[in-house]
Order: sequence, then structure tokens, then C-alpha cells
Amino acid sequence: MGKTFTELSLSTDMQRITQELEFRNPTEVQEQVIPAVLDGKSVIGQSRTGSGKSHAFLLPLFQKLDENQKKVQFVITAPTRELATQLYNEVRKIITIADKTEDWTAKLLVGGTDKQKAVEKLKTPPMIVVGTPGRILDLVKDGALSVYSAESFVIDEADLMLDLGFIEEVDQLLVRSKQDIQLLVFSATIPQRLQHFFKKYLKNPEYIKMEEHFSPETMEHRLIRKKHRDAEQIIWEISRTIHPYLALIFTNGKQLADELAEKLEADGLNVGVIHGGLTPRERKRVLKDIQQLRYQYVVATDLASRGIDIKGVSHVINAQLPKEEHFYVHRVGRTARAGLEGTAVSIYSEEDAPLIKKLEQNGLNFSFVEVKQGEWKEDKSWDERQRRKTVDTSTDREAWKRVKKAKKVKPGYKKKQKQQQQQIKRQLTKDQQKKKR
Repeated sequence: MGKTFTELSLSTDMQRITQELEFRNPTEVQEQVIPAVLDGKSVIGQSRTGSGKSHAFLLPLFQKLDENQKKVQFVITAPTRELATQLYNEVRKIITIADKTEDWTAKLLVGGTDKQKAVEKLKTPPMIVVGTPGRILDLVKDGALSVYSAESFVIDEADLMLDLGFIEEVDQLLVRSKQDIQLLVFSATIPQRLQHFFKKYLKNPEYIKMEEHFSPETMEHRLIRKKHRDAEQIIWEISRTIHPYLALIFTNGKQLADELAEKLEADGLNVGVIHGGLTPRERKRVLKDIQQLRYQYVVATDLASRGIDIKGVSHVINAQLPKEEHFYVHRVGRTARAGLEGTAVSIYSEEDAPLIKKLEQNGLNFSFVEVKQGEWKEDKSWDERQRRKTVDTSTDREAWKRVKKAKKVKPGYKKKQKQQQQQIKRQLTKDQQKKKR
């Protein structure tokens, strides 16, 4: 049995908020992060999307809030407007539940909004600042905002922050903060390039890593061999067998996403597409359409999907498998959330065998299937084929060893030897099959 929120030293007010939010028990990441944040420790938290990490830092930070101090007390940064807005919405929700709309002040600072209006609103400093590092830094440089009074600084989705090139702006914000500021860094993965950043700002941080739960009990993982087909053909066949509430289709690049979405739309599927190549306006429109359930299928890339929270994903389809395990985990983590059921279907080729093997070693169970004429059928697993190839090769070698070598070489001897080898091989194969019985 896990701990309760009471055992995590949360105040009565914060426990009431968890009840209002309908949180029954803390998630694994909350169990470890909440006490560390309350103790004033800096934290590096590594956990996947959907693990409950947002409230792992929000709940203890709100508990530490001093409503008599009308100054910036904590700063939360996120790499995209969407992520920052989601976090801000959670902050507002907690403020509303606590009935503190007059006492606890928060401001959302993101690009794409009127900067002058933001300057006006900051004449009275908010206690909580949530935003993208670029916009926050702009306002700090303009003298409209000071983050020096902040006791805690959150960097959410740090690996995505690094990939999108915003870590330098975070760096400049931290230079303008207290030296002993509590730094809370959350990331799905910890790339080597982040280590230098950690060494600069973190002294003896608490490193909390959640074990990857590769396969929730409510989730099914299916693999379909590509053979000589296009991903679009296979996905169209899949669409005849499933009735998704919403299916996310992943590709390994923007161009591939556009091409696949175009083909699937031509096939008559209701398809949206989201990737880093969209303009902010296009992205906002697509996200609105997704939330309003205009699409049944959404083609996405890894980075774009990390910046959005799409509820109700019933299926994840990998048009191409990613190169690394953690990307597979984050993709499929988009479904089977909060105890709901989910299905992940991946199209694979021979070059994906090392990844499949690693995922299986980590306890993930695949079912190997084929889809034809609107029906799922069982298929042989990739390693079964591999084993058969290995057996064939070893039988080949053994058969050649038993071929009689001619003392005198006559015309056509190679053909005769080959015939002899094939005959021996057939006999060896029969013998092996008899032993298996």
C-alpha cells in the first residue's frame, strides 16, 4: 500500500484541495517529491507524462506560500505556451478551490499575447509567475518584473526546453534569481547536455527517478509487420477494425507527418496534424479543433505531442517506431491514463528488432498481429522468424559439411553438389521436426 496525502505532511487545507481535485492517493512521483519540496530541497525529478508530477510540485509550493508577502514567491517555467497555459489553469483551479482568489495572485506570461497589457498587469507583482522563459525574461529585462524575491523556481519538461533551445533563457533568469533558490527540475529524460546545467545551479539535489512502467495493466501493445506496404495502407486497414474516441498517430518527422496526414485524408479519414513546423496561429487552431473532437485521428511528432495535453486518447498508432525506448514509452503513455483502457499499435520492420527486444526485456508484452479485410489475425513474432532464419543457416552449413567431395572435378559438379546439399538439408529438417514432436 502507498502513502496517503496526510502522511506526506500536507496541511489540512492542501488535503482538502486534493479531495476536491478527486485525488484518492498520491502517485509514486508525488509520494517522493512532495516531502522533498516541503523540506526546501532542490529536486531533479524524472518521470513520464501522466505521472502526476505537476501536482507533485504545485501542492507543496502552495503550502509554502505566504499570503502576507505581496511579491513573487515562486516561478514556474514551461517550454511551450500550451504547457504553460495548462499549468496556469491548474494553479487557478487550486486558488479557486481554496477560495483565495483575492489573497493568492498568479499571472500567466507567454509569447503571442499583448506585452504592453502584461506590463500594466505587473504593476502589482504576482505571488506566482507561470510562463515561457522567453516572455518572462523579456519582462524582467524591461524592468516590469523581478524574480529575485522568488524562493522556488520550477523548470518543467527540461529536456524539451533543451531541444527547443530555451535553456539559455532559463539560465539568464536564474542568474537574476537568489543564489540559494530552490530549483525543481522535471524531465521525462535527462540528456547528457543537461548535466552541465545541473552542475552550475544544483548543489546536492534530491534525484528522484520513477521506474518506467512500460505496460499499464489496462494497455495492449500490438505489432504489425510492414512487409512491402506503405504505413498509410496499414493504418487505413487498422481504421476498419477500430472505432477510436481519438487515435494519435506518430511519425519520426514533420515531413512524414504532413505526407501521411494528406494520404489518410484522401482515404476518407477525419485527420488533423500537429508538429513543430506549424505557425503559432495554426497550432492554436488545430489544438482547439482537437479539444472540440473535430478529428478522430491526429498525426503528430514526438516533440509536438509533448507540448499538448490531449484527453481521451483511446489508441496510439506508431506509423514508424522511434529509435529509443523512452520515446516509445512517452508515445504510448498518451493512452491508458487514469486507469482507462488503451491500445498501442506499432508498424515494424526488421531494423526495429533491437528496440522491440529491449522493450520486451523491460517486461513489455507484445502481441504480433496482422490486419486484413477489417479483421485482426495472429502473426508470427519477429524473433520466431529470426530463429527460423538462424536454424535455416545452421542447417545449410551442416548439410554442406555432409556433401561428399568429388576426387575429380567434372563439368556440372557444382550443380550436383547443390542438389545433394538440398537433399541432405531436407532430411535434417525432417529429423529436427520429429525431435520437436
